[in-house]
Amino acid sequence: MSQDITTTWFDEFLGVAYRYFDIRMNIVLMFSERKPAANLWIETIKWWNDHTIKIRFVESGDDYWFVMAAESRKANTNMNFFKVLPKSENYERFKKGHDGSAFLRFGIYSKKGFDEVKKDQKCECEHEKEDHEEEGDNICMIEGCSCKKFDSYQVILLKTIRELKKTVVDIKFMTEDEVKDDPLTWNCLNRHQYSEQ
Repeated sequence: MSQDITTTWFDEFLGVAYRYFDIRMNIVLMFSERKPAANLWIETIKWWNDHTIKIRFVESGDDYWFVMAAESRKANTNMNFFKVLPKSENYERFKKGHDGSAFLRFGIYSKKGFDEVKKDQKCECEHEKEDHEEEGDNICMIEGCSCKKFDSYQVILLKTIRELKKTVVDIKFMTEDEVKDDPLTWNCLNRHQYSEQ
């Protein structure tokens, strides 16, 4: 198989979150700032034809490659997305429960302090807000916990007047041995892994 050298590959997003409480499970590409994420959506994803969106998960040891692409009605701004990520419980849950389709969305991953979250929100230490002191750095009061400051992270879904989402029905999980049979993943791994070795 040949490598498509005209393809633009984009990996400047933080990672992928999975959301389960919707008609379909959600795949959320996470960004640190709203404006660049919104611009990327408007310039690229907005123009994708839903039925052509392909998402591939290529498992390699404790990690996986997230690979995504689609045909676009605005070809001059089209690009493909990829990221190597560690496997997680949320990834495994998505893998088992996606039922062949998902909503694609963008989200802003932001740090929240003690005063910015609801009382049932969990800290990085996995203890709820009410398990932390209300004064100072909000140290965790659970015995044996080394948390010295309440910090929580939230994914805020990107929205405008209407929700920004695309429906994806071409989702595949594969191993690295199966990559050569899939042109999208072959081009991605060939460019970003095999050619560097």
